[in-house]
Amino acid sequence: MSFVRRGKDLSVDVRPKFNGAGEVESRLLLNGAAEMSGKGRMFNHVILRPGCEIGPHVHHGDSETYYFLRGRGAYDDNGTAVEVGPGDVTFVGDGEGHSLRCLGDEPLEFIALVLYS
Repeated sequence: MSFVRRGKDLSVDVRPKFNGAGEVESRLLLNGAAEMSGKGRMFNHVILRPGCEIGPHVHHGDSETYYFLRGRGAYDDNGTAVEVGPGDVTFVGDGEGHSLRCLGDEPLEFIALVLYS
C-alpha cells in the first residue's frame, strides 16, 4: 500500500478529558493497524492547549514514542517528572506508564507513535 495524504484531508479527533484536564486534539496521520501493516495502532500529530493534559495511563501490549515539535510540557515517566520541549523524544514500553501536561501559554505539539509489542 502507498498513498499521499494531504494535510487538508487529515481526520481530526478531539477527545475531552483523556484521563486528565481539558481536551486532546489529534490529527490522524495513519489510520491505525490497517495503514500501519498491522504493526501499530496510532501515528498522530497531537496538540495539547494550555491547561490540557493526557492523564496517567499504562501501556499493555504496546509502546509509545513522542517527538516534540513546539511548546513545553511536563512529562511523567513512571513517576519521574521531566520537562520536555522541541526536539525531545520520550519512549514508554509495554507495562510502563506516563502522562503529559502542557506548560506555559502556547500549545504543546508532538508526534505520537504507538507500536504493538
